[in-house]
Amino acid sequence: MTLSQVIEALLFSAQKPLTAPELRDAVTSAGENGELVPNEFALVKEAEIAGALEQLKVDYTLSPRGFQLVEKADGWQMVSHPDCARWVRQLFPGPKPARLSPPALETLAIIAYRQPITRADVEAVRGVTVEGVLQNLMERGLVKIGGRAELPGRPLLYETTQFFMEHFGLRNLDELPNAEELRTRYLPVATRPTPVAGVPDAGLESTTPATVTSED
Repeated sequence: MTLSQVIEALLFSAQKPLTAPELRDAVTSAGENGELVPNEFALVKEAEIAGALEQLKVDYTLSPRGFQLVEKADGWQMVSHPDCARWVRQLFPGPKPARLSPPALETLAIIAYRQPITRADVEAVRGVTVEGVLQNLMERGLVKIGGRAELPGRPLLYETTQFFMEHFGLRNLDELPNAEELRTRYLPVATRPTPVAGVPDAGLESTTPATVTSED
């Protein structure tokens, strides 16, 4: 039995992604309940786990299978190969999830690259109101409220979720295409509202430019 085989069995049996430390704990803990068979991997290091994971990934690439090993934001996981999707889908005949519309994808991209960001700033980039689109993204679990901006009116800040990372197969936001370039590129921002003396601003959303048109 090799370390790669043990890790392969653990990943195959797991119901969720496993991190390298979690794999190491599982590998080294075997035999602690009085089993007579010694655990030859009781002293394995996390670096060895990482090396075995990379080797498995290479092996699966060189010898194509119906599954692949991917590293997600919350660990490593075996998943069916994308090329097999139309056959795997036959096991799950339920309704297909609705695809994101172009406006939703554009809004999601702006939030992903510039998060945390206010709704007004998203609208300043897109030139249309995004309240309906934003609500849709939140209902799908792709976007969440991340706090409030230190601006007059304390507008809400929006950011992507852990599900967003998993859905798009990202380990971190730096893996977004052209992340560094697009984060530094100039984008228009909303006009900041002027505080009114004697009027509390806590809990108010920032104002939206009057020229913005509606979009759902």
